[in-house]
Amino acid sequence: MLSANLDRRKKYTQMVLKDSLIQLLKDKPISSITIKEICERADINRSTFYSHYANQYDLLGSIEDEFLEDMLATLSQFNFSKEEEVLQMTEKVLDYIASKRDLCQTLLSENSDIHFQQKGMKVMKELIYKNWMTISPVDQETFEYLSIFVVSGCIHVIKSWLENGLDKSSREMAEIINNLTNKGISHIVKT
Repeated sequence: MLSANLDRRKKYTQMVLKDSLIQLLKDKPISSITIKEICERADINRSTFYSHYANQYDLLGSIEDEFLEDMLATLSQFNFSKEEEVLQMTEKVLDYIASKRDLCQTLLSENSDIHFQQKGMKVMKELIYKNWMTISPVDQETFEYLSIFVVSGCIHVIKSWLENGLDKSSREMAEIINNLTNKGISHIVKT
C-alpha cells in the first residue's frame, strides 16, 4: 500500500511539474525559465524537483519524449504498404495532434527548444523510410534529402494548421499532406 501511494505521489508530482513548465513556456523561452519559477507554479519545493529532473531542459525532454511515445503508439497500429492506410495513419496522427493542440503549439513554439522538432523529424523520417522503401525504393542519399524536405514541410504545415485554429478537418489536412508528399505540388495547384 505504501509503495502504491509513493508511486501515485511521484506521478502527481511529475504531472504538476510538466503542467507548470508548459504554462510558463506559453509566456517565455525555456532559456529564461528558472527552476524556482517552475516550483512556485507547481507548489513543489526545489529538492522535490531535483529528485525527479536535473533541470528545466530535462523536464522539457521528458514532456517531449512522452508525447512522441504516445504518438508512436498511435502510428504503430497502421501498415504502411497501402496508400489508403497511409492516409488513415496521417489522419489519426492529426487527430492526436488536435487532441493535444495546446501542448503541440507550445512544443512547436519559439519558446520551446529545437530538440522537439529534431526528435519529431527523426521519428517521422523512420516512418517515411519504411513507407517509401516498400513502395518505391530510392538510394540512401536521395532519401536523406527527400525526407528532410518532406518532414520539415509537414511540421510547418501542422504548425500553421494549429495556429489557424484547426481551420480544416484532420481528414482534409491528411489529404493535403499526403497529396503534397506523394504527388507533388502540381497535383494540388491546377494551372
